[in-house]
Amino acid sequence: MGNTPRIKCNVLVLYDGRGWDINALASAVSEGASRELNVAVATKPISEAAQADLLDADAVILGSPNWSGMTGALKEWLDDQGDLWEEGSLTGKVGAAFTAGRGRHSGLEFTLLGLIHWMLACGMVVVGLPWSNRMLTSGSYYGATAAGPATTEDLDQARELGARVARLAVRLADGPPSSGFRLQ
Repeated sequence: MGNTPRIKCNVLVLYDGRGWDINALASAVSEGASRELNVAVATKPISEAAQADLLDADAVILGSPNWSGMTGALKEWLDDQGDLWEEGSLTGKVGAAFTAGRGRHSGLEFTLLGLIHWMLACGMVVVGLPWSNRMLTSGSYYGATAAGPATTEDLDQARELGARVARLAVRLADGPPSSGFRLQ
């Protein structure tokens, strides 16, 4: 059997890959999540994803280019998955969001909030990013962002978001938190 680590959590990075630097952010989010032990990461544009991917995941990180909110294609894909919120199919799973747009004041946080709203409606546990001085020029505590071409700081925040989601998913899979539990 060897020393193969047991996979505790499956993380799905699901995104609409059309436009700007969303693909770079998706790769960075996946990279951050895959750095955590006992985590398997699947990165899929919506054109390659199925409902089973959502249902099999312990954590879902949604990404959309900022097109005055999430893209119509991603919204349609999510809507076509049925009444997952009513069925409770995603309840308790960890969720997070990322987006990329053309400018810092182009509605990036609105796009993140739209993605987060869908996850909250499904009963998911939503993870953001803690405040840092880096956010004075890059990112949002609602999720990872890129305004214009993705910078090193943007990609670092995307990796951090992926890692935070994976850590929490592993902790939740381990059972009730012990004293001193803290998501870093």
